[in-house]
Amino acid sequence: MQILVIADYLPYPLIGGDRIRIYNLLKRMARRHEVSLVSFLEKPEDVEGVAHLKQFCAHVETVNFEQRSRWAKLPGLLGYALSGKPPELKLLYSREFEQKVRQLTTAIDFDIVQIEHARMALYLETLNRSERRKSLVTFHNFTSQQYGRVSSVEKNWGRKFRTWLNAVTMGYWEPRYAGRFDRCVTVSEEDRRLLLKSNPRLKVDVIPNGVDIEAYQPQPLPSEPIKPSLLFLGNMGYPPCVDAALYFCSEILPYIYKAEPAAEFWIVGRDPRPEVLALENARVHVTGRVDDILPYYQQSPVCVVPLRAGGGTRLKILEAMALSRPVVSTSIGCEGLDVAHGEHLLIADTPAQFAKQTLRLFRDHALYQRLSMNGRKLVEDRYGWERIAEEQMRIYEEMTAEVSS
Repeated sequence: MQILVIADYLPYPLIGGDRIRIYNLLKRMARRHEVSLVSFLEKPEDVEGVAHLKQFCAHVETVNFEQRSRWAKLPGLLGYALSGKPPELKLLYSREFEQKVRQLTTAIDFDIVQIEHARMALYLETLNRSERRKSLVTFHNFTSQQYGRVSSVEKNWGRKFRTWLNAVTMGYWEPRYAGRFDRCVTVSEEDRRLLLKSNPRLKVDVIPNGVDIEAYQPQPLPSEPIKPSLLFLGNMGYPPCVDAALYFCSEILPYIYKAEPAAEFWIVGRDPRPEVLALENARVHVTGRVDDILPYYQQSPVCVVPLRAGGGTRLKILEAMALSRPVVSTSIGCEGLDVAHGEHLLIADTPAQFAKQTLRLFRDHALYQRLSMNGRKLVEDRYGWERIAEEQMRIYEEMTAEVSS
């Protein structure tokens, strides 16, 4: 098959959950099919990733993302709003990007065009006509829900209003525009349910996020007593991760310090906002982007996911489980994963309970060992990228069979 993937940002280097997903599926799809990619470069220096992707992609076309303020784009944002489109979509519109997509779809008669993220869905309109081509959109999260949750925890009133507005407009537009695609993919059953509730006529499949179980090998179990060091990974410029870091430090860590005064907290991830950087002290460490996350998993035997907003599913939980590192998470943090409290991880939704569950892992070696083993087995059985890529390609085969029948 000839497959075109349209993504918001180049999926290499692997610095975000959606990019990790796109990269791993692209790489495995390319073993059987001819795959092309069109994406933005978030930063000009990201162009270094093109050579790597060309090792398995037939074509890689990129456009520099135009970093302009929302004030500069205000007329276009208002125009989108007045036409019934969520204003945020305008930020990812580019005439050059549109031309690249049109040129590629004119030169190649693709069997499948797959658009990553609902916010990129409008590029469906730039495709040249084809009787045989099928289209698919991947919802890495249910965007209207994601914006709504971000708005609920956002402290800045300007950002709070903007995310609320996008939650409302995306809630109306997103499930209706999805009807223009032949197929939709969500990463969790919860997101599938939300999408179908808004538009029951959609054809929606669930293909979960995954983890490279070959690259992420189990780490040795720590000796007793377990070192009281905690790890939280994520994009620290992403509002839900920012809120989670602030929430953990202000609401949860004080309970932990009462029992473990020497406890350390490592916040690892790119683009930390000023309020995250301000958390740095003798016991809280903010690293920014790191080239290798393994040393941080090795030095911190317990992972925490104190998210109160966001959507989709958390690749960082799957990575921790693959590395045999137990996780304490909020219900939202592990939403969409087939996990059970006390079997694969620990779940807590209040500061006192979150601290209590975290402290259990420092003191109960049998519990630590059980969660470590069960988490690793779960990702081996359910969440390896090879298995997930097979599901993706099964959907392609069904879609192309519809054309020939």
